[in-house]
Amino acid sequence: MQEWQGKKVVIVGAARQGIALTRYLAGQGARIVLNDCKPASELFDAREALKELSDDGYPIEWVIGGHPLSLLDTCDVLGVSGGVPLTLPLVRKANSLGIPIVNDSQVFMEVVPCKVVGITGSAGKTTTTSLVGHILKTATSDSQSELYGKRVWIGGNIGIPLITYIEDIQPEDIAVMELSSFQLELMTKSPHIAVVLNISPDHLDRHVSMKAYINAKTRILEFQTASDTAVIGRDDANAWSLSNKVHGGLMSFGLSEMAHDQNGAFIKNDSVYMRIGRNNAGRTHLMKGNFNVDPKEYRLLSRDRIPLRGEHNLQNVMAACTISAVLDLPVEIMQPGIESFEGIPHRLEFIRSWGGADWYNDSIATTPKRAMAAIHSFDMPLVLLAGGRDKNLPWMEFGEMICQRVDHLILFGEASQKISQEMDLSVTEKITVTQCVGLYDAVQEAARIVQPGEVVLLSPGGTSFDEFENYEQRGEYFAQLVKELH
Repeated sequence: MQEWQGKKVVIVGAARQGIALTRYLAGQGARIVLNDCKPASELFDAREALKELSDDGYPIEWVIGGHPLSLLDTCDVLGVSGGVPLTLPLVRKANSLGIPIVNDSQVFMEVVPCKVVGITGSAGKTTTTSLVGHILKTATSDSQSELYGKRVWIGGNIGIPLITYIEDIQPEDIAVMELSSFQLELMTKSPHIAVVLNISPDHLDRHVSMKAYINAKTRILEFQTASDTAVIGRDDANAWSLSNKVHGGLMSFGLSEMAHDQNGAFIKNDSVYMRIGRNNAGRTHLMKGNFNVDPKEYRLLSRDRIPLRGEHNLQNVMAACTISAVLDLPVEIMQPGIESFEGIPHRLEFIRSWGGADWYNDSIATTPKRAMAAIHSFDMPLVLLAGGRDKNLPWMEFGEMICQRVDHLILFGEASQKISQEMDLSVTEKITVTQCVGLYDAVQEAARIVQPGEVVLLSPGGTSFDEFENYEQRGEYFAQLVKELH
């Protein structure tokens, strides 16, 4: 729905997304009730952030300390923040009553006037979203580019929700959105370019089953039209299985060999190449330059020009190149965009050298699979800090890799006992295992045992919620502790 004047909207969750949705809908004339289970003492910042609305004549009614079902008595629409599970009794009751349920991303998609790139995946979506945005901004600042002077908007599940900027977005702009499974659960409008990087077990504490998790991810494709394009990682079986659900064009990326009739990114001669077939004949900008290759295959850049560490980041770069190709960006714009990209905090972020070792922060790794990708990025002996809070995910495969690739394992947090129980550490005498209460003790233990030539890697495999508010806070604390070592 796009007519909000006079509608009573109950918004559940006074966090980043709920506040952004409140601001937009209040400005559209909706009557807002903002509901949060937290007490008033924990909502001071949220109240201050919305105080201006009341001052401007858009009063917000607050209902805090719980989620009473009576909120639905006169409710026209229920809005939910990403962290609010759809199993919440208030949400379930609204659904049974036929009350529309929305989130900020869905509302944004209903009104955004420009082309939208939506990116989802179990791993890599923040890096890919940021990299695509960086490449596009490189293009918009190049006077020779067709995108020169246009604006690029980056947000969604990262940064500031894009609904915040909706009044400023113009039809010629480009929006790049990171979309989580939580956001996709409610969405009924797909982006023009829908990207599925990969799908591995994650958030099963919320989605309950892998099937439900995959179904949530699938929604990014379900509402596309024949004029839209899907970009899917072909190396990931779960992601590639969605290729039969594509309604428009299909491009793929991956390290594996690409079928002769497919379009997308692949590796040849240790370089990233792009194939554009006849059904993509309208995409002509990639043909600039003389690359001395097959007329339909274009060399983008060599692997050693990619500044990001690890094969998982090579996949992210290939995904970003494929998205750029769909957007008709020329090679000479992609190359400098990729080479100048400095990465994202908390994602294999180099902190410092100390004790003859390099220390890296990969706090974003909140699943065993993501931690395994980080481990794969190093050839040097590893001191690994793992733990946090478990998301009801399997650790056996992680344990097998630990025994093969890690020299010293330091476990911390709630998940440490579960990890140690699920890992068969008796298969090798090489690895040493230490259990610590929290991250502080884990860093001190790493400092005690680290040897020159090793890498100390924080890649927990679990969430941060046992000790921190989010993975960013955990990563910042880790960086602070490492910088204080002397």
